[in-house]
Amino acid sequence: MRQYVAKRVAHAIFIMWLVATTVFFGLRLIPGGPVRTMLGQEATPKAVAALRAKLGLNQPLYVQYFDWLKEMLTLHFGQSLSTGQPVSTLVSQAAPKTLSIAILAIIIGLGVAIPTGIISATRKGEPVDYAATVTAFLGVSMPAFFVGILLALVFGVWLNLLPVFGYTPPSEGLVPWLESVLLPGIAVGLPYAAVVMRMMRSSLLEVLNEPYMRTARAKGVNGRVMLFKHALQNALIPVITVAGIQLALVLVGSVTVELVFGIQGLGRLLVDSMLDRNYPVTQAVILIVAAVMVFTNLAVDLVYTVIDPRIGYGGNQ
Repeated sequence: MRQYVAKRVAHAIFIMWLVATTVFFGLRLIPGGPVRTMLGQEATPKAVAALRAKLGLNQPLYVQYFDWLKEMLTLHFGQSLSTGQPVSTLVSQAAPKTLSIAILAIIIGLGVAIPTGIISATRKGEPVDYAATVTAFLGVSMPAFFVGILLALVFGVWLNLLPVFGYTPPSEGLVPWLESVLLPGIAVGLPYAAVVMRMMRSSLLEVLNEPYMRTARAKGVNGRVMLFKHALQNALIPVITVAGIQLALVLVGSVTVELVFGIQGLGRLLVDSMLDRNYPVTQAVILIVAAVMVFTNLAVDLVYTVIDPRIGYGGNQ
């Protein structure tokens, strides 16, 4: 087990380095740059050269890269080129808003998907199964930002039940905070629930049709025991894989939904920094999102042994 974890951590670190390198050089291949964005197209060559020197952009690219990489190793993200604020400050202000939406979306998504998938699989061919399947297809086909627009129109504009713009921190009250993130969380959580629900249904149907399950039914084993003790344990393994991979859907959905609901989270920070060619902020946000994805996938792999201890990873256990 330790050998496997060490290999996976090393692999995760390599992926993070690859992402960091790609982002660093990829941003600088995009036409334009922060200097022209800050000074405008009419700036004199002397002003451009002075600002490039001030920002450290006049150094060779490989020098900039290694200097930046050394700062990353100490978790120092630098300063915003446009405001001069520490990038860590900007990220710490934006991250709680995005995390609030993402965590609520995951809770809603799994809370809807797992029970619905179980009910749909155990009642295959019944009206409830058809209703769940059609709803899941609709959820998969509609992006989170479109769901957010519909929710804002219905619950914010027509019914006037929930706010549709801005974010209220928990320090100002849990109820106002929940009201401000409920619609964005539902908008992101429903497409996530649709994907996980379809996998839950198909995985459980496959397990229920296994020979050992038919043998258990023939022996008169209680249906609840079969479902919760035998079937779900095996059916959840691919579901956890999909649920972990689909966290990308939650993060991307949170980014787009923030724009719909006017929330100044990581998504809005990333969009603004890319438009401004603000290299340090853009690099930091992308690396943070990549780190969440990479280490979430690692955690998903490790959860397998909790669900099914029979799974081995090779090497020393």
